[in-house]
Amino acid sequence: MPKYGIRVVIVLAVMLLLSAYSAVLAEIRHLGQARDFKSVSQQSQDKYLLTVARIKRLVDTGQCGAALQAFNQLKTDFPEIARPDSNDLDIFIEAEMLRCRGKFAKAARCYRRLLEEFGPEGKFYEAALDRRFRIATAFLAGEKKRVLGVFKMKGYAEGARIMEGIGYRVGLDDPIGIKATVAVAESYQERKKFDEAYHNWSLIQEQCKTDQVAKDALLAMARCKLAKYRGPEYDTSDLTGRPLNPESYYNSAKSCYEKFKSRYPKAEEHEIDDKLKLINEQLAFKQFKVGQYYQKRGNELSANLYYDMVIRDWPQTDAAKMAKEMLIKNSGSEEKKK
Repeated sequence: MPKYGIRVVIVLAVMLLLSAYSAVLAEIRHLGQARDFKSVSQQSQDKYLLTVARIKRLVDTGQCGAALQAFNQLKTDFPEIARPDSNDLDIFIEAEMLRCRGKFAKAARCYRRLLEEFGPEGKFYEAALDRRFRIATAFLAGEKKRVLGVFKMKGYAEGARIMEGIGYRVGLDDPIGIKATVAVAESYQERKKFDEAYHNWSLIQEQCKTDQVAKDALLAMARCKLAKYRGPEYDTSDLTGRPLNPESYYNSAKSCYEKFKSRYPKAEEHEIDDKLKLINEQLAFKQFKVGQYYQKRGNELSANLYYDMVIRDWPQTDAAKMAKEMLIKNSGSEEKKK
């Protein structure tokens, strides 16, 4: 092989090795094990990183026997990571093995113990947060948990509880805190629990300093309130607030959409004007239905009052057109009576 060809092969091989090493190191640091990494001697770092990455893969894929053996071998090969004055490594191994066996609720409690007993300075702090987030994500996606040791039910509530705990612990200044709170809000919204979803989106919108996240949260708040409205037979408090409570307007769908429109110049991308038009149509139609109620009972005077209200307050709506037609019809009936 020509010399330049040998050099190319060598360079490529070195690049591949560095790439693999960097990927493993990034994964370990993401797992919060940078403190372990620093305690290992320089000569053993490569082996340590690869061993930890392998253990994680074994746990993630449910190879529990092999994972436990690998953990024991890790303690033998790197005794410096297991301090005699702390049992944090043993707790972490216990939690990982519970997770490997699919006992997510028990594993989550073990990870919480690490967080509570050793705090942010613990060498498994980030790893425990990461694992609790993964477990909560699985529960919110419909993973079942065992109740009373016999029954199995979907763990939505458990997932929400864990995510909320993460959010409270790290706050909305931390990316995982934002992700956890958003995951809870999205789960509630997908399951049509709009009050709970609105509460979480409101918390995100008020406290999150990331503009895009706050923007999405405000839009989600409006969607939740709009989705809660059940039709003209019900009150319109979710659309515009309660009549005798002006403050409630600020928690309504209309207020959220108007805030969004005023704060974000490109609101047209989200068809905000169409949403506000829809709300006006719904409000007008509800009043029109009240007029119809009186109309059916022969009380044309009261009916006309409501038809006039629809035309006055929402002149550009379809309900206003129908109200005008009813007024013309009623005025004709009055002429016949004379």
